[in-house]
Amino acid sequence: MDYDQALERAHDALPDRPAADERRLSIPDPEAQADGAFTRLTNLGEVADALSRESEHLHRAIQRELGTSGQFEDDRARYNGDFSAGDFSAAIDSYVAEYVTCSECGLPDTVLTTEDGIDMLRCQACGAFRPVETQAAKSSTATDRPTLEEGKSYEVKIVGTGRKGDGVAEKGNYTIFVPGAQEGDVVTAYIESINGNLAFARQA
Repeated sequence: MDYDQALERAHDALPDRPAADERRLSIPDPEAQADGAFTRLTNLGEVADALSRESEHLHRAIQRELGTSGQFEDDRARYNGDFSAGDFSAAIDSYVAEYVTCSECGLPDTVLTTEDGIDMLRCQACGAFRPVETQAAKSSTATDRPTLEEGKSYEVKIVGTGRKGDGVAEKGNYTIFVPGAQEGDVVTAYIESINGNLAFARQA
């Protein structure tokens, strides 16, 4: 078998690759809906399905990108603050670049896995495998804008329990301790003091 025949045989053994148009992501436009002090993203689940990612994972990333807190339930999400569809689009674009698109071949044919607590992105098109970059050094959207102030109240969801039995909530880069609150509660937390990224509150 000569070189050309070997090359042709190897080429025939490769899986069919979709046309360029078929490889493009078709992401629905985010649908923003004002809800008092919150903004709802009513089609979060639809967007996550288009990206082949878990809705809650996308929700957490949007929270970080917007520098705010939010709640997730039944593939719907709401975020503390006034945000436009454009704000959500920018956050989703950032998510796609970080958690979906292969950095080697630029295709979205990837699978997101977790190994030893680290998100890893494996490309099924070219075989590239890399850890997802941390968001700690990303744009100032989520880091320069303060999300908590002493003496103010915020509606938060209790997502865990501290060592002393206090309810624990998260808002932006802050962890908030709320005595007397239980996991799953949505409470109004009055911020009494802030120490670094830790905040100590009482129920208002």
